[in-house]
Amino acid sequence: MAQTVRIATVNVNGIRAAYRRGMAEWLEPRGVDLLCLQEVRAPDRITRELLDEDVWDVRHTEAAAKGRAGVAIATRRDAFDGALLPTDSRVGIGEEYFSDSGRWIENDVTLPNGETLTLVSAYVHSGEVDTPKQADKYRFMDAMLTRLPQLAEASDHALVVGDLNVGHTERDIKNWKGNLKNAGFLPEERAYFDRFFGDVGYVDVARSLAGDVPGPYTWWSYRGKAFDTDAGWRIDYHMATPALAARAQTATVDRAASYDTRFSDHAPLVVDYRLG
Repeated sequence: MAQTVRIATVNVNGIRAAYRRGMAEWLEPRGVDLLCLQEVRAPDRITRELLDEDVWDVRHTEAAAKGRAGVAIATRRDAFDGALLPTDSRVGIGEEYFSDSGRWIENDVTLPNGETLTLVSAYVHSGEVDTPKQADKYRFMDAMLTRLPQLAEASDHALVVGDLNVGHTERDIKNWKGNLKNAGFLPEERAYFDRFFGDVGYVDVARSLAGDVPGPYTWWSYRGKAFDTDAGWRIDYHMATPALAARAQTATVDRAASYDTRFSDHAPLVVDYRLG
């Protein structure tokens, strides 16, 4: 009998604020087995308390800059009778420059079918044209070009999820023409994604399931009427090695019903993977 693992990713824009705004009401009934968070922006103790360590195994890395970044992977302890609990966990993308940036964490998991999965929660810099922030963004994506093939080689499956802060194609941003010179849609940034989904060999799971359609978007600015008019960006991803991508059954953006019911400016991206 085929089994399904549900993996969700969301930039929470501060986990304390997200829980005040109703994140628990989304999470508790959603049936998520593996939860990846970005922009946690909270001390480790608070992150573990909010997620409830009786329910979740939490692996989390803070940023050295307090109140910034932070990524986590939470595994539901009772999922598949504990089979998904990590066998190893690592912080950092492999370059010392980013070791305390709170932007990359990896868990090794043995799936219920016996195969191995390396799961990554990643938060790429937002960048800002012609500033050191943009230079850091390129440097981080350079490090991804090195790390992604290593992950694919080391495990049966690799899956990198998170807020990658780049819209890959014109389908991924509602107002793409107005953003051609802005961070997040620069040709130089998009070229990295051409490589991730090209010669590096990963698959954009949500795009492969959605087909050639606008979005579905995962981020909308809090400013103006972006959410109400669906003027969004698709910048949250599941990037999977091909054999795992082929097992993806559904990809759902859990867009809130209204502007005032959002717990973050990002919506969760939830993918079900069938094993066996």
